[in-house]
Amino acid sequence: MAQGNLGIEPEVLKAIYGKMARIRAVDKAIQAGLSAGKFMFTYWPMTGQECIPATISQLTTERDYMITTYRGIHDQVAKGVDLYGMFAEALGRQDGVNKGKGGSPHISDPSSGSMVTTAIVGAGAPIANGLAISAKERGEDRVTIVNFGDGATSIGAVHEAMNLASVWKLPVIFMCQNNEWGEYTPIPKYTASPNFYGRAEALGFRGVKLDGNDPAAFYNGMKDVIDYVRAGKGPVFVEAKTFRMGPHAGVGDNYNVDKDYLKTKKEQAPVAKTRALLIDAGICSEDELTELEAAAAKEVEDAIARAMESPVTPAEETLVDVFANVDDVPRRGHYPVRADEGTLPTETKTMSMADAVQDAQKIAFAKNPETFILGEDVGDPHGGVFGTNKGLQTEYGENRVRPTPIAEQAIIGAALGSSIAGMNPVAEIMFSDFMGVCMDQIYNHAAKQRYMSGSATHAPMTIRMQLGGGMGGFGAQHSQSMEAWLLHSPGIKVAYPSNPVDAKGLLTSCLNDPDPCVHLEAMILLYTMKGEVPTGEYSIPLGVAKTVREGTDITLISYGWMLNQCVATADELAKEGISAEVIDLRTLMPIDYHRVLTSAKKTGRAMVVHAAVEFCGYGAEIASTINEELWRELKAPATRFGAAYAPIAYSNAIETFQVPNSGSIAARVRELVKD
Repeated sequence: MAQGNLGIEPEVLKAIYGKMARIRAVDKAIQAGLSAGKFMFTYWPMTGQECIPATISQLTTERDYMITTYRGIHDQVAKGVDLYGMFAEALGRQDGVNKGKGGSPHISDPSSGSMVTTAIVGAGAPIANGLAISAKERGEDRVTIVNFGDGATSIGAVHEAMNLASVWKLPVIFMCQNNEWGEYTPIPKYTASPNFYGRAEALGFRGVKLDGNDPAAFYNGMKDVIDYVRAGKGPVFVEAKTFRMGPHAGVGDNYNVDKDYLKTKKEQAPVAKTRALLIDAGICSEDELTELEAAAAKEVEDAIARAMESPVTPAEETLVDVFANVDDVPRRGHYPVRADEGTLPTETKTMSMADAVQDAQKIAFAKNPETFILGEDVGDPHGGVFGTNKGLQTEYGENRVRPTPIAEQAIIGAALGSSIAGMNPVAEIMFSDFMGVCMDQIYNHAAKQRYMSGSATHAPMTIRMQLGGGMGGFGAQHSQSMEAWLLHSPGIKVAYPSNPVDAKGLLTSCLNDPDPCVHLEAMILLYTMKGEVPTGEYSIPLGVAKTVREGTDITLISYGWMLNQCVATADELAKEGISAEVIDLRTLMPIDYHRVLTSAKKTGRAMVVHAAVEFCGYGAEIASTINEELWRELKAPATRFGAAYAPIAYSNAIETFQVPNSGSIAARVRELVKD
C-alpha cells in the first residue's frame, strides 16, 4: 500500500504503533508474571484494545484529563504514567505512583493527566463532568476523556452523567470501549439496544461510532471529536468498536467465545494489523519494528525488576492519607487535646440557622471565585427547597449556582471531579435519606480518593444535607438520621450543628477544609432556632466539642437537634437536684474524645443521645470507648439512647415515641443516677 493512501501521516501511524507495542509489552509481562506466580495481584486484561488509547495519545497531552477503569492499564500506559511507578503500585510498594495504597485499579497520576481510576463500573462518568466543569470555568482548552466498557452503559451513573454533560455542554468525551463483553456477559444478553452511541443523540448531544481497531480511521474520527469538544461545542459519546481477547479477569484467552470467532477477531486485532501495515506501506522495516518492540520489552523488564526490589509500603502508612492530618484519624488510645474555638467576633446579628448557612456561603462566594453550589432547585427565586441559597444565583450567576437534574450521582460526582481539579464545590443533597442514591460517589470515591492516591489527589468538597426528623409527617424516606453510615466510611468529615452560630462556623470550616466534609442540617432547626450570630467570617474548628452546660452527676453527649432536647432535659432534672453536664460534639468526625472523656471522668456517668437508630449507632461507639478507657472510674457503665429499631413513622404519635425527647431522656437519666 502506498503511503499516500493510508489516510494518516506515516510518522503518526508509527508513533501510534510505538504506544501499542509498549502497551502490549506491559500486558505480556503481567500475564507471564501472573502465570509463573511471580506476581500476586488481580489483573483485568485488555488484550486487543491497544489501538484506542495509543491513538488518543497522539491527539492529547498531559494537560488533558483522563479517567479510566480497573481494565485501564492500556489507558494509563498511553497517557504516560511512569512504568516503574505503575508496577511498584501494582506490587504494593512504597515507590508506587500512589505509594502502593491504590494498586493498578485505582491509579491517580495528575502529572500525566490520569486523574482517576475506578474499580466501580461506570462510576468515573459523573466525576469526569466535574473535571470538565473546572476546565470550562477556567477558560482552558482541556478535554476530559472518561473511558468505560460497553457493560458500563447499563449503569445509572453513566446515564446521569451523560444527561448533565449535555445540559451544561461540558467538554467531556464519553469513551465507550465496546469490547463486546459486560464482564462475562455478551451484549445481546444484557441489552436490546442496537448500539450505544445512539443514547447520546437521545439526550441531545453528539454520538459517533468508530472502528477502535483501525488506527487511521480512529485517528481521523477522534481528531474531529476532540477538535469539536475543544471548540466548546459540548460533549461527545464515542462508541469505539473493538474486542477483548482475554477473560474478564486473569490470563489467557477469552474462554467464553467460540474458537472460530475468537480466531477471526485475533486476525482483526490492531497490533498485528498495524505492524503489517507499517511494513507493507514501506514506513518501517521488519528490523526497525523488531528493534522498537525489543526496546519496549526491555523498558518494561527493567521497570519490573526495579519494582520487585523496591521497598514494600510499611504498616506505619496505614493511617497516613486517610485525612490531610493524621491526627484527625480516630484510633484506640489516641485522644488529642483539641484547640479551643477561640474568640468569635463581637458584632452580631440575629439569624436563623438557615440565615447562618446562607451567610457562610455568601462569604465563601465573595472570597473564592471557584466556590460554587450545585444541586436540585438551588437557584433563585427560592434558593433551594429550604431557602439556604437564596440570592446567590442572582448575585453570582448560573455558573456558580447550578440547579441540576434530579440525579444525586451526577451531583456528587461533578462536585468530586471539580474538587480534584482544585475548585471548591458545595453539593446540596435535599434530604439525607437520598444519600443512598449517591453513596457510591461519596464513600467509594470522595472518601477514598486521598487514600487510594497516596495524597496525589484529594477531594476538598462540601456536601450539605438536610434531615427531616422531628418535624412529624415526613415519614420513613424523609426523616432518617443516617450519620453512622457516613462515619463508617473512612475519609469523610462530618459536622452536625445544633445552633446558628455553630452552623455558620462549622460550614465555613468545611468550605476551607482539605478533605471531603458533610454538613448535616436539621430541618427542624433551620427556621425555629435563632440566635445572635457574629457577622463577617469566622470558623468553628472541626473536631472541637463544646461544654454547653456544666454538671456533676452525669454527662449527656449529643449533637444536632437532639442536643437541644438534652439541654431541656438538664434544665428539668436540675429541678430534681440532678446536675447534668451537656457536651455538644458539633463535629462527629473528627471526634473530640478528649473533652468527652474528661467530662465523663468528672461526672462518673455518661449517656450519648441521638435521633439515629440506637442499634449499631454512633452512640454505641462513644459509650464503648468511655467504658474501655474509664471503667475503673465510672459510677455506672456509659450507655446510649437512640431511636427505636424501626423506620420513622408518618404518624406524629409514633415518631414522638420512637425518637428520644426530653421526657424519655430524663427517664433514662433517673435510672442511671440511682444510688
